Amino acid sequence: MQDNDIHDVVRMLREEVVQWQVPAVTQIAEKRDPFQVLISTVLSLRTKDDVTAAASRRLFALATTPEEMHALTPGQIIEAIYPVGFHKTKARNILNICRDLLERYAGRVPDEIDELLTFKGVGRKTANLVVTLAYGKPGICVDTHVHRITNRWGYVATNSPDKTEFALRAKLPVEYWIIINDLLVSYGQNRCRPISPFCSRCRLALYCERIGVDRSR
Repeated sequence: MQDNDIHDVVRMLREEVVQWQVPAVTQIAEKRDPFQVLISTVLSLRTKDDVTAAASRRLFALATTPEEMHALTPGQIIEAIYPVGFHKTKARNILNICRDLLERYAGRVPDEIDELLTFKGVGRKTANLVVTLAYGKPGICVDTHVHRITNRWGYVATNSPDKTEFALRAKLPVEYWIIINDLLVSYGQNRCRPISPFCSRCRLALYCERIGVDRSR
């Protein structure tokens, strides 16, 4: 993919993803509640979207603020979020996050990536998602779909999501920073699958170098 092709690619992605459901964390972010975005993103790690959405609904039915959630027991949180991946670890991390928010930030979720990274269980993907979706500030959330697809295109050449984020920061037009995650999560879940992607149905095929694709449909 040539650098200038990204404008046509994003336009096509926007047209294509309207047929699929919006990612779970993005739906939660419509409330513009940084705390709920933070917690639901923690839940989403290594977990399918439908499981994340259901677990988030159950948990936020019990508590919607750091104060309320910190008052829950680990068992209550585990019961609410099961069967998300690593639910016991995430329950502990959620309680630690709530404690730190109360002790260090008076219950307010910070809007800077470097500050968010100081919380246990919060990596660059989560920090970027909070900054972009909850606060509307520039950032690039790189999950497995963004990492895989941008490398598959040949737009970047990296071997980890963190390296992909910084490569995209260097070349992706800023106007696409916030939207790229939503677009590629939907596209990656439904068309540009990790194994045997639907290349024959892909409008982006003209721009894609299909790096790492051994078999497609």
